[in-house]
Amino acid sequence: MTSEKVAPPGVDTTRPSIARVYDYYLGGKDNFAVDRQAAQMAMQVTPDGQEAGHACRAFLRRAVRYLAAEAGIRQFLDLGSGLPTQGNVHEIAHGVDPDARVVYVDNDPMALAHGRALLSDARTTTVIGADVRQPEELLEQLNEQKLIDFDQPVGLLLLAILHHLNDDDDPLGVARRLIAALPSGSYLAISHFHDPGEAQPEVSQRARAVEKVFNETLGTGRWRTREEIMGFFGDLELLPPGLVPLAEWHPDAEEIPRQTTTYHTIVGGVARKP
Repeated sequence: MTSEKVAPPGVDTTRPSIARVYDYYLGGKDNFAVDRQAAQMAMQVTPDGQEAGHACRAFLRRAVRYLAAEAGIRQFLDLGSGLPTQGNVHEIAHGVDPDARVVYVDNDPMALAHGRALLSDARTTTVIGADVRQPEELLEQLNEQKLIDFDQPVGLLLLAILHHLNDDDDPLGVARRLIAALPSGSYLAISHFHDPGEAQPEVSQRARAVEKVFNETLGTGRWRTREEIMGFFGDLELLPPGLVPLAEWHPDAEEIPRQTTTYHTIVGGVARKP
């Protein structure tokens, strides 16, 4: 595993990081003891945490492939992109069109350092530092640097990020402001922690338990209801099969879902802006 001695400048190795916890779940090496401890505490409630991480990554892969190959999207904006790992957005998009443009956005110093090192020679791919909780500043930066052409359709990826915005961060307002900036023909992909409530009381109880762990260790993490998550899509046209457990969104024939306890507590969907 990564040693604290080689942590990039600005990286706090005494507190867990969302990006590094996800990296651990995905089997990466860019994490520290504090991140592994936080992840393992959550896994005491949901032992298939690592499988859930892989399910999130597989959903990203299928959604981006669909947007590039089926919907014809040629520019992607990935907010809260996290640490680089196998199956990055640009790799998937470039498998369809090598000229597809990808902008990664994160505010984690380690994610930015590793992303910029990985993409130092990339012609069509950029990593920028910004906070999704400040959409006006983010959009201004994108426009000033001409990173995204908002006259052409955009694939906006809010994958495993909105559930790390607390209610007082106004995640609904953030989503609405970002959607408002998208031109017609754009798409929005969301994956989000899900609390099924009374429909599945045992699953709901587990969701609330792991939410407690996340907030005690990471200081963030909201398992929202279906209605709350649907609200993030606003008036966009949700594509079939709708908002579903990740493994059920355009599954690959060869993929076998390995999630058990988290299967119904992470959902995703893709919608189009008319």
